[in-house]
Amino acid sequence: MGKTAVAWLSLGVAVIALGLKYAAWACTGSVALKSDALETVINVVAAVAGLLAIRLAERPADDNHTYGHYKAEYLSAIIESAMVLVTAFAIGRASVGGFLHPVHVDAPWSGIVLNGTATILNLVWGYTLLRIGRARRSPALVAGGQHVLSDVWTGFALIAGLALIPFTGWHWLDPTLAALVAVNVLRVGWEMLRQSVAGLMDEAPDPETLQKMREVIARNAVGALEAHDIRIREVGAVTFIEFHLVVPGSMTVAVVHEICDRIEVGLRQVIGRALINIHVEPEYKAKNTGIILTSDDQKA
Repeated sequence: MGKTAVAWLSLGVAVIALGLKYAAWACTGSVALKSDALETVINVVAAVAGLLAIRLAERPADDNHTYGHYKAEYLSAIIESAMVLVTAFAIGRASVGGFLHPVHVDAPWSGIVLNGTATILNLVWGYTLLRIGRARRSPALVAGGQHVLSDVWTGFALIAGLALIPFTGWHWLDPTLAALVAVNVLRVGWEMLRQSVAGLMDEAPDPETLQKMREVIARNAVGALEAHDIRIREVGAVTFIEFHLVVPGSMTVAVVHEICDRIEVGLRQVIGRALINIHVEPEYKAKNTGIILTSDDQKA
């Protein structure tokens, strides 16, 4: 299933969940369930933004965007993060109103059933989005999955709290739960924003991924002397790699080209889609830094 189809499904799930949560709030008058419904409105808006961003990101490179449109997904994730933060403040405001003007919660069990159905739906879809997003290296789908799962955990907390109200008579639980929802949404929104900004700022991959790529370069650069100034960045589903490759001055262009092709094939086998730029230099340009290809490497 393509990313665009997944984005359409995500929008459909968000609309269904919103309908269930709105019904839960309408039949109970619960401030906490109202807060949960408000968050789901943002899910719908975010799903639309994610769909548009994915369609834009899949466009091929053109004269104005020679490296493609991949970063559009990060823009979508940032917009979604910002909306999540705004939602957190709106929910917090509603919880304060609940403390100042307590509302008796009516028919909590019908609300629990409706909200629980929406929560289970989001649980299944949130994990599905994360799995597909990580497999496709899609920032928009991963952000969407994180957002949906944040809704799930707060949903379970709301259900547990509302179930206690009929037995305890503690109606202050309702605004308290809404405040806890706001705190959790704020936490998730901040983490989503941090990850999205890191992608736009071309943050390097984690050390484990960097080491794996360095090993691939060393293993496939037999005949070269050194690889230095290695720079790697991930933009959605595409990895950009560039480095300088030092070779003996007597080596022919054909042999150097063969080495570069071998390195590129090796890297793509490990990381998938990649744009690779290798700058070839003669041996007097060696810096004795980066990947030094020893005699053992040459024998490999």
